[in-house]
Amino acid sequence: MAAFVTQSAPDFTAQAVMPDNSFQELTLSKYRGSYVLLFFYPLDFTFVCPSEIIAFDKELDKFKQRGCEVIGASVDSHYTHLAWKNTAREKGGIGQVQYPIVSDLDKNISNNYGILLPNGVALRGLFLIDRDGVLRHMLVNDLPLGRSVAEALRMLDALQYTEKHGEVCPANWQEGAEAMAPSSEGVAAYLAKHAG
Repeated sequence: MAAFVTQSAPDFTAQAVMPDNSFQELTLSKYRGSYVLLFFYPLDFTFVCPSEIIAFDKELDKFKQRGCEVIGASVDSHYTHLAWKNTAREKGGIGQVQYPIVSDLDKNISNNYGILLPNGVALRGLFLIDRDGVLRHMLVNDLPLGRSVAEALRMLDALQYTEKHGEVCPANWQEGAEAMAPSSEGVAAYLAKHAG
């Protein structure tokens, strides 16, 4: 069964290239106690992928400040990941990104998350996992459609807000904006205030 919001995120252990370029086995469940943003991209040495990988790296401190670990993954080998990291950005590489990149060479992880295409590459799946290992948000894009790092941060903020305050976050909610009580009265009061 594919990954589904409100259920435990499928666990895995796989080879990864770590921020220091070492190869290590990475086990998702060892990140319990932290939030995790797990994102899949189709292939190394392609076109949209480096823009996303670098964009997540540029905002990595914002995720870390929120207690969230970022993990990338594709169906390439960890050797190919390392080669791509060791290729300069101006030559199509990703440079020294500072989060792990997982090798899903046998394609089991992509398959378990429901994003594996028949041609053997993964769609652009993004999965926000809470501190208990529960999948709380997922977004899947087709291959040519890059993701928004700002939206991933917004969803992390919304999740943390609801956990802390018990309120729910309406459409387009941003950090610092008003939320609403999870009741018909709370919704009515919010809509009356923000009608128009």
